Amino acid sequence: MRKITLFLLIGLAGFEPYGLSQSVSIQQPDNLPQTAYAVGQIKKTLSQKGYTLKDGQAEYAIKLTLKPGQSDQESYAIESTARTITITGDGKNGLLYGCLSLCDEVKNGVPLQKINASHERANLPFRAIKFNLPWDTYRHSYALDLHQETCRDLRFWEAFLDMMAQNRFNALTLWNLHPFPYMIRPTNFPEASPFTEAELAGWQALYRGIFRLAKERGIDTYLVNWNIFVSPEFAKAHNVAMDNLDHKIHATGDTSEVIKRYTRECVTQVLNEYPDLSGFGFTHGEAMWGMTPQQRQDWFGETILEGMRRANRKAKLIHRIPLSANVALGGSTSVETEQLTRKAMEQLDFVEGPIWAEIKFNWSHAFSSPTLIKVHGGKLNDTYFKPQPTNYKIAWMMRNEDFFCLRWGVPDFIRQHIATNTQPYVGGYFVGSECYIPAKDYFTKAGQAHDWQYAFERQWLFYQLWGRLLYNPATPDGVFKAEFVRRYGKGTEGLLEAYALASSTPLRLASAFDFTWDFTLYSEGFMALTKKNMAYISIDRQISQAPADANYVSVAEYVKTVSAGGSFAKSRITPLMLSQDLERDCQKALDLVKSLKSTGPNSLRYEVADVQAWANLGLYYAHKLRGAVALQTYRLTGDEANKKEAVRYLQQALTYWDEVIAITRPLYNDMPLVHFSESDDSLRFHWANLRPAVVNDLDIARKATVNATN
Repeated sequence: MRKITLFLLIGLAGFEPYGLSQSVSIQQPDNLPQTAYAVGQIKKTLSQKGYTLKDGQAEYAIKLTLKPGQSDQESYAIESTARTITITGDGKNGLLYGCLSLCDEVKNGVPLQKINASHERANLPFRAIKFNLPWDTYRHSYALDLHQETCRDLRFWEAFLDMMAQNRFNALTLWNLHPFPYMIRPTNFPEASPFTEAELAGWQALYRGIFRLAKERGIDTYLVNWNIFVSPEFAKAHNVAMDNLDHKIHATGDTSEVIKRYTRECVTQVLNEYPDLSGFGFTHGEAMWGMTPQQRQDWFGETILEGMRRANRKAKLIHRIPLSANVALGGSTSVETEQLTRKAMEQLDFVEGPIWAEIKFNWSHAFSSPTLIKVHGGKLNDTYFKPQPTNYKIAWMMRNEDFFCLRWGVPDFIRQHIATNTQPYVGGYFVGSECYIPAKDYFTKAGQAHDWQYAFERQWLFYQLWGRLLYNPATPDGVFKAEFVRRYGKGTEGLLEAYALASSTPLRLASAFDFTWDFTLYSEGFMALTKKNMAYISIDRQISQAPADANYVSVAEYVKTVSAGGSFAKSRITPLMLSQDLERDCQKALDLVKSLKSTGPNSLRYEVADVQAWANLGLYYAHKLRGAVALQTYRLTGDEANKKEAVRYLQQALTYWDEVIAITRPLYNDMPLVHFSESDDSLRFHWANLRPAVVNDLDIARKATVNATN
C-alpha cells in the first residue's frame, strides 16, 4: 500500500485569535474513499472554526500517512512538532479515525498549534449496529411502518453513517425478513419481483447509495434475514409457502426445491450486482417450524452458503447461533445443537473470515446485568469456546428492548461489560433493537425548538458511549463531558455523571426482574408481559417475580427468609439495599441538574428532563420496593403497622410517578410502541396512560388481607 500524504498549512506569523487569519492548504494525492471522506471532514471542521482554505504552500503542515503493511488494527498515532502534525494510520480506518480525532479536538476549541500527541487502536475488530429496516419487518406494527419515508431518504443514511464513523462503529447490519425483491429482479425467477422497472430502480439506488456511503466511512455492510421466506408473488407463482403470504414470523418451514434454488440464486446475484456490500447474515428461523437443528443447518448449506460460494467474489458472514435446539422455535439450547453448529462453521473455507458468530447476550434484554445470565433459549454451554475457535469469533448481540424515548448513558456499565466479556474468542458486539428503529422522531411534540432531525440524533450519547468504548474502553469520561460542553456550553459537563446515575434505573430493574423475549419487559415504562398482554408491573407482580441476576433477591424470597429469622450473603442485593442505592443515586442526579433547568439552548431542556425522568422513575421504584416488602410482610405476619407502611410508601411512589408525568407530558407525545401496537395499532404509550395502574397498587395495599401461605 503506497504512502498517502496530505499537507494542511497554516501561517503562524504571530499567534492570532483561534481560526482568524490562518490559511489552510489541503492536498490529497490519493483517491481512497476513506481518505477522501476524512479530508472532507477536516475541511468542514476547519471552515466552521474560521480557518481559510486555499491551495498553495504555507508555513504549517499536517501530514497524513498510511503505515506500510496490512494489520487491520484500525490504529492511529498523532505526532506534533513545532510546525507539523503527522497522523499515521494502521490501515485505511486507522487513518480515518486519526483524522476524526483531530476534528474532535478542533471542535472542542483546541487550536491546531496546541494539538497534543496521541494514539489509539481498536480493542475489538467488530463494532456493529443492528438496524431493522421498516419494510418486510420482523414484527408488524405501525411503530415500525412510520419510518418508511425517512429510511428511503439517502440524506438520513448519510447522517446516520456519519454518526457511526465519528463514533468508530465499523459495521452496519441491515435486517428484514426477505431483502432480495427490493434489490434484484432474479434472473431465473423474475416473477418474484413485486415492482415495476422504475420502482425497482428506486430501491436499487437506495441500497447502492447506502453501501457506497458506508464504504466511504470505513463501514462494512451486511444483509441479515430470517428464514424461510419468499415474496408473496413467488409463492403464488409456484404454489409454495402459501400458508405465510403475510409473512408471519412463526411459520412452518417450506423446503421445496424451487425455494432452495430461488434463495441460492438470489444470494449469488445480490453479491454480484452489489460489489460494495460486504456480506450476509442469516437466522435459523423463524419460519422453520418442524425442522430439526440439523435440517435447518443443511438448508443453509444448500441455499445461502452455497449462494455465497458461487458468487464472483468472497464475502463476509454473520452466522447467527441457532435460537432453538428442537423442532419448535420458542427458544431452547443444547450441547448437541452447539456441536453441529460449530462443526458447520469450521467447515466454511470460502468466506472472508473471520465468521462473526452472533449470540444474544441476556436474550432480548442486554441492558440488565454485565454478567451473562442466559442467551436466546436458556443456558449457553462452552461448546463454542473450547477449544478456542480459529475461523470464527463470538459477537455479542446487545439488544435494547427496554428504553426508546428517554436518553441513556452509563459509561461504566459498558466498560464493565467489555472487561467481563471479551475473552480471546470474542471479536465484538452488535448494538440495536428489534422493536425500535432510530429514524423518525415520533417522540417529540411539535412546536418545540431543538437541534436534531432524526431519532438517533436525540440519543447521541448512547451511540457515542458504545462506539467509542468498543473501539477503546480506556476512553476517558473527559471525552464525553467535552461533548456536552461543545453542545450546550460550559457548566454542562456534570450531565454525564447525572445520566450515569439516573439511567442506571433500567439496568437495575432488568437485573431484579426476570425476562426472556422482547415483550417480557419494557423497563422504561415499568411494563412486563402478562398472560394476556403487555401491562404495568403491579405491586403483586413485583413481589412474586424472580430476579434475572441471581445476585438479586426477590421481594417474596426476602420477606420469607427474614420472617423466618434467616439472612443473606453479603454478595446478595436485597430489595431494601436496591432501594437505598436507587434513592442515593437518583437524588444525586437531580441535584446535579438542578441549576441547569432554565439555562442554555432549548435542546438542553430535553437532556435535563430525561435525567429528571429517569431519576424520578428510580425514586418511584425505590419506594415501590419498600412498599412491596412492607405489604408482603403484612400478608405473612398480620402486623397492621406494616400495612400502613406499605400504603405510605406506595403513596410516595405515586408522587414520583406523577412527577415523571409532569416532566414528560409537555415534551413527549403518546408514543406508538411495538409491544402494544403489534396487536392493536390504536394503543399508545405514555407514563400518564399508566397512572390508573399505579394508583391501583395503593388499592391493592389498602385491601390486603393476611395470607400466611404466601
